[in-house]
Amino acid sequence: MRKRDIFLIALAVLLGVGLAAHLLLRSTAETGSWGLSFRQDGTPPVGPASASQLQKLDAAYLGNPEEKVLYLTFDAGYENGSTAKILDTLKKHNAPAVFFLVGNYIEKNVDLVKRMAAEGHTVGNHTMHHYDMSRISDPEAFRRELEDLETLYREKIGGEMSKFYRPPQGIYSTENLKTAQRLGYKTVFWSLAYVDWKNDAQPTKEQAFAKLLPRVHNGAVILLHSTSQTNAAILDELLTKYEEMGYRFAPITELFANNAG
Repeated sequence: MRKRDIFLIALAVLLGVGLAAHLLLRSTAETGSWGLSFRQDGTPPVGPASASQLQKLDAAYLGNPEEKVLYLTFDAGYENGSTAKILDTLKKHNAPAVFFLVGNYIEKNVDLVKRMAAEGHTVGNHTMHHYDMSRISDPEAFRRELEDLETLYREKIGGEMSKFYRPPQGIYSTENLKTAQRLGYKTVFWSLAYVDWKNDAQPTKEQAFAKLLPRVHNGAVILLHSTSQTNAAILDELLTKYEEMGYRFAPITELFANNAG
């Protein structure tokens, strides 16, 4: 074999390896699970994507860091008796919230969902089946997960579901976010959360406050789970403490109105 042929084969192999590495890195960069890095208590954490990057995709995880405002969001995959008390507390504090619901929840808890809407809260789209949406590469299948939930909401609750979307487990891809954007959705991540979803290992009040108080920050989008008995028990005191710190609670529409500029 001539030296020139050997050189061309070697070059092709190197280019192939390089292309494969590029595609792997690209895939890794565009798909991920939402996680946060807290550098200092009382200041916004760093997310996997910046606020400006997310803004281009009609997504957000943080409000105005110069304003003492908080956005309350609850994820609900099922009901275990805690939501009514949470709604009572939100009403007491005149605090709007977003409840991101799945199909099974709406099917089985019509009265609770109607109460959420009637009391001025936003019902958001957490998908029909709570799949890992980053694994759904077909835009049509992705669309069905969101639009089937819209249809269910229309049939069971009445009216139209608000166009706010939260990826199950915070797992997302850039293509997912683009598809949600094309469907008219705004994607809501978060800037403050804690491990509250394990029913057989619920945090104590002290453990919850140790995460939710020092780390609160201006513009925080707070993720809580309405299945948490701890959250139901501490929410009144937690919101009172936030109010004493000078914070107010705002609807999620304000988050995107502020991010629009």
